[in-house]
Amino acid sequence: MDKTAVYTDMAVEFCKHKHTRDDGVIRYYEVEVDSEMSERIGKPCGKYATLETSVVLNGDVREYNRVTDALATCLKSYCKGCNHVLAVGLGNPDLTADALGDRVFKRLTVNRHLKDGGKNLCALTPNVLGMTGIESYDIIAAVVDRIKPDGVVVIDALTAAATNRIATAFQVTDSGITPGSGVENHRRRLDSQSLGVKVISVGVPLVVYSSTIARDYCDCAGVSECDMIVTPKDVDILVEDCAKIISGAINSAFA
Repeated sequence: MDKTAVYTDMAVEFCKHKHTRDDGVIRYYEVEVDSEMSERIGKPCGKYATLETSVVLNGDVREYNRVTDALATCLKSYCKGCNHVLAVGLGNPDLTADALGDRVFKRLTVNRHLKDGGKNLCALTPNVLGMTGIESYDIIAAVVDRIKPDGVVVIDALTAAATNRIATAFQVTDSGITPGSGVENHRRRLDSQSLGVKVISVGVPLVVYSSTIARDYCDCAGVSECDMIVTPKDVDILVEDCAKIISGAINSAFA
């Protein structure tokens, strides 16, 4: 393990912000990673949008619809031209900090089986390799090959390099996602090249490394061989509330 590494899935933490908006509740950041930057920082090429807000962390339910609407608008922009969408909830449903994808999946309003035209949504959750014995990629690729959606929206929990971003940042990117990459458990990548259709990923940071906390509060740089992955004690509430916002946005954009 690289003792000077900082582990994060959040583009706002490894790139300069290209564009920023702030309406007092939501701060919107946009980053574009080109091939030169991708090679330099080791992150995939693509556009990354981040909606940063403290409403979930503060339990301000009155503002949840506002965040849902903003996220839905972002998803529509990134999924332009996608009428038939497959939503995929990644992660382990039995591990709360990794259950965001499953919680979103359970709240989706699927309607592919009810509609012949216009926009429609279908969904699946492949669980994890340790539970099924099958790679998530293999399950998703087989379904994509069978139903041929215009696009795939993948939902997963992320890792942050700053404790103040836990449950406060919703990231949308057209670069796809590598399941487990934030916790050094890389699986086969899900993106437009591997699946043959547009792949948009949506996530919220719900864990950090203990070395991140040490750096933030003790000014101790670097990681150790026994570095631990840490999540808030109220992560169950945070996951449910983030799932409400993300599922509401996907339902609004595609169902």
